[in-house]
Amino acid sequence: MSDLAEVLPGGPLAHRPNPRLGYALVVIAAICFATNATVSKSLLLSGFEATRLAQLRVTAAFLIIGVILALTRPSAFKVKRAEWPALIAFGLIGVTFTQLLYFMGISRLPISIALLLEFTAPIMVALYWKFGMHKHVGRGVWLGLVLALGGLALVAEVWSGFSLNPIGVACGIGAAAALAVYYLAGDKAVSAPFNRDSVSVTMWGFAIAAAFWAIVQPWWTFPWAELMHPSRQEGLADNGWPLWSLAIWMIVIGTAVPFWLEVSALRNINASQVSAVGMTEPILAAIIAWVILGEVLTPIQIAGGALVLGGVYLAERSR
Repeated sequence: MSDLAEVLPGGPLAHRPNPRLGYALVVIAAICFATNATVSKSLLLSGFEATRLAQLRVTAAFLIIGVILALTRPSAFKVKRAEWPALIAFGLIGVTFTQLLYFMGISRLPISIALLLEFTAPIMVALYWKFGMHKHVGRGVWLGLVLALGGLALVAEVWSGFSLNPIGVACGIGAAAALAVYYLAGDKAVSAPFNRDSVSVTMWGFAIAAAFWAIVQPWWTFPWAELMHPSRQEGLADNGWPLWSLAIWMIVIGTAVPFWLEVSALRNINASQVSAVGMTEPILAAIIAWVILGEVLTPIQIAGGALVLGGVYLAERSR
């Protein structure tokens, strides 16, 4: 899931930007995130709990980013007292519950539909800007909202009595709300007067999420033995892959690598361009899930998904 740094400012460019390289890096990152959705769902369908999967991902991400920053930029660990509210909101709500509700959503819905629900977060942000912060937003926000709602109605096939799992839909909408907090709190943390860089903000977000899970479900109770079991659902199970190999894929290819790619891309293209290309993730995820897990969407649902993405793009551009 592309929720690490795609909308946070990347800071001033210290070199001559290469847009082609930037776009290439973002596309590769989107492929990594999209593939990770199927890998994560394989873990969930094999009996691994969403809470434990979320704990494993955020803790591993914190350790990887934290070690890199400790070796290259120790000053990133210094935090002013006034920064804590935004960082805590970013980590506790934005990171923790985006991850958890995302995993709970994809375990109950087709991956592409869960992602479409989560990707409506920019519309929530735009509405908050309008009604919560009383800031001007373009007319495109309203057109984007109408398109997104219409697209979601097609995806859910409401005329046939709502064919989607209600709990999965609630988790997807909840993930979108948590992701909206991620965007808003992250934007506050990197803006004046704090001006903290996006990498250290992300590191602290994962650190706070990891601390939350360590308290709620201590590491000595972690089901390490389950990682030795083979995957038990169709698709990846045919290869007999053990769960630990899927977990490593999720941590390295699905988290660390795309994070590094997106941060690198921000040195060549701006954050809005990264975010726009990142919207290909649900499309790529749908293709990968269809090939590996056999998840098939109807033509109406595919059309609805296109409307949702178009609406989100309009809302984000207008904001």
